Amino acid sequence: MSPEDALKIFLEGPQAVVDKLCELEETVRRQANKIEELENKISRLSKNSSNSGKRPSSDDIVKPESSGKKKEGKKRKIGAQPGHPRHERPLFAPDEIDVFNPLVYPSCPDCHGEVFPTGGAPRTIQQIELPEAPVIKFEHRSYPVQCEKCGGIHYMPFDDDIVKEGLFKERLTALVAYMKYVCHVSFSTLRKFVRDVLGVKVSRGYLSKLIGKVGLALNAPYNELLDRLPLERILNVDETGHKENKERFWTWVFKAELYVLFKIDKSRGSQVLIEVLGKEFDGVLGCDYFSAYRKYMKDFDITIQFCIAHLIRDIRFLKTLPDEDTRRYGEKLLEKVRNLFKVIHGRDEMSDRDFAEALAEAKKETIETALQDVPSRIDENGKETKREAQNMANRFREHGEAYFEFVTTPGVDPTNNVAERAVRFIVIDRHVTQGTRSAKGRNASERLWTVIATCALQGRSAFDFILQAVRAFFNDRPAPSLIPDTS
Repeated sequence: MSPEDALKIFLEGPQAVVDKLCELEETVRRQANKIEELENKISRLSKNSSNSGKRPSSDDIVKPESSGKKKEGKKRKIGAQPGHPRHERPLFAPDEIDVFNPLVYPSCPDCHGEVFPTGGAPRTIQQIELPEAPVIKFEHRSYPVQCEKCGGIHYMPFDDDIVKEGLFKERLTALVAYMKYVCHVSFSTLRKFVRDVLGVKVSRGYLSKLIGKVGLALNAPYNELLDRLPLERILNVDETGHKENKERFWTWVFKAELYVLFKIDKSRGSQVLIEVLGKEFDGVLGCDYFSAYRKYMKDFDITIQFCIAHLIRDIRFLKTLPDEDTRRYGEKLLEKVRNLFKVIHGRDEMSDRDFAEALAEAKKETIETALQDVPSRIDENGKETKREAQNMANRFREHGEAYFEFVTTPGVDPTNNVAERAVRFIVIDRHVTQGTRSAKGRNASERLWTVIATCALQGRSAFDFILQAVRAFFNDRPAPSLIPDTS
């Protein structure tokens, strides 16, 4: 508005001035609401793995600025540092050596005099090499015979295990499965390896059939864990996306103390939890705040430990919002959660009784802070404008106790990190292989991922376990178990 326009309104009288001021006030109010709406939208779009449940791989990759000062003096050399203990590979045992190459001087290299053995230990260099033809080729021949009496021609049948094996015998079948799932090799790359290194030409379809065989071989150990899951005292659960022929599936991970089980399902809902754990699961379920877990908890009175790490990230998000009251509320709540973790980290310095009392007090203060002085403002349309703070308060009001199950139940982790770590290598496999293409591939993936993660947890060789299972499958023997023998 120009000075001339303002003077014109003034000369029109008091009512014109009042009308114009009211009009300007309404414009300012609308613009303020729009600015607040846009600021909230910017905050939501600025979510990352540090203030929300978003995966770290979705963050923008920006190298953080170094806060420390550069050390003056000599630049540190690459490799082991002074004082670092030396690591050496232990030598192979004598019974592991296939070829010995003894080196003995026939005479003195200096004066050419006669020499004799001293009986001392030799200096040793050990090497390993692939044979030129790293595969052994078998051929089983069944010759025809004719009966003189009836004239019939007969072939002796091949053994069942030979027919079941097909072209690739047990060790090579296990190697294909190991490279596909442990090394995250695509079928195309695997086919090149078999062709160029092993000297055998096969199709990707044949390699896929081999993986199907391995999946069948792992049915029994997988189902044994599946039956055991509902009996676990403590269980952590997470899920991640999975693709199958451009359709959206979900890979669920169930992490117990001694094993890990994966299940691929079309659903991300609580129905999967009902199918796997049942309606009477009596343990403690560690998980994030996803709605499927809340529904499972509500419908069947399941004991839940919601992940505090996720909670902290959601509280941090409150501190990024433009509303000052919401930021102040988030800061107070985050401080109480920090105090809770200070108590946890100081566990070794307190007696059991003092630790339990301090933990209970920190829990009480956290819940009280979440429910007191919650920012709220209702606009003229009856809509809550500070809903982020209200949502956080409602979360504590409805499920606050479920964040602190670890306080009263020994062995329960306050975070869901164990399940999240277990699912990471699945994400790598998803990016390399682009998912599965059939129910057979899905079943094989579930079983092989379960074997790999469980063997890693137990310190066992995944290749050895796959080989044992394949060998048992080809010879119609019981499969090995993934449950360790604790007797």
